[in-house]
Amino acid sequence: MTNAPLSSASLRGAVDLSSLVRPPAPPSGAAAAAPAGGVVRVATDATFTQILDLSSTVPVIVEFFGQGLEPSLAPIVRQYGGRLALATVDGTTNPQLVQAFQVEHVPTVAAVVAGRPIQLFTGMLDDAGLRDVFEQLLQLAAQQNVTGTIPVDGENAAGGEAVAVDEPLPPHHQEAYDAISNGDYATAIREYETAIAQNPRDQLAVAGLAQVSLLARLEKASAESVRAAAAAQPDDAVAQLAVADLDVAGGHLDDAFGRLLDLFPRLDAAAKNLVRTRVLEYFEIAGADDPRVIAARRRLTGLLY
Repeated sequence: MTNAPLSSASLRGAVDLSSLVRPPAPPSGAAAAAPAGGVVRVATDATFTQILDLSSTVPVIVEFFGQGLEPSLAPIVRQYGGRLALATVDGTTNPQLVQAFQVEHVPTVAAVVAGRPIQLFTGMLDDAGLRDVFEQLLQLAAQQNVTGTIPVDGENAAGGEAVAVDEPLPPHHQEAYDAISNGDYATAIREYETAIAQNPRDQLAVAGLAQVSLLARLEKASAESVRAAAAAQPDDAVAQLAVADLDVAGGHLDDAFGRLLDLFPRLDAAAKNLVRTRVLEYFEIAGADDPRVIAARRRLTGLLY
């Protein structure tokens, strides 16, 4: 577990898991099983989009188990009376989620708030340690306006609440969104590029293009192979860019920026331009007012001039 308190910065540098995790097609003639309702749910590669939807109402703890270990957090999560939910994931049968959350060992515990992943801890904590982490998570969720509750028994709450209606997306944005949902990153990239060509000031399209480009690069990447190549080639820009993508996908922006900006002075002109372009993409993914972006932008400016 990290020693530092959770903060909103933990969310803003992370990739939206609804795009990162592509559900596989259900078996022929059968629909994928939905997770059970209530506070505790079983999640799989095929059903995790429902957990992402739930994370807009309450923070969702994600507990990875396997290799002879069983999930253990349900009793304490239930004590929060519906302010938290728990999704248990068998790490031996859900490789997409294991990759998306960069799970190396079980048990590993993460969370999702408003569709964004947060790393919590690996291993076991006592009840006092768990409550400390969960209280920090609730505070972080409140900063993101995720403050709802869900019925503990999974039944529908009495009385209905008004359902917010989203504003329709511009046509190319909608086409890109639909393509991402289908795992078609190439089409999404083309749609965002078209939107930018029509309106170079379309910042949502610029940010969307940066994010989906990251997803496309990660789609077939093996984290183990990428990290091994980066360790073996510390001065190779391509190898370091690949591992920086993994860092950004996991929300570790400082690691990505530090890696690339430390390397920058040793590169030739072509490699410097490649790194500069990628760092600017990361700025778009995280947002201009992220403190890590502000610090990295200042450092990059100093290196360029």
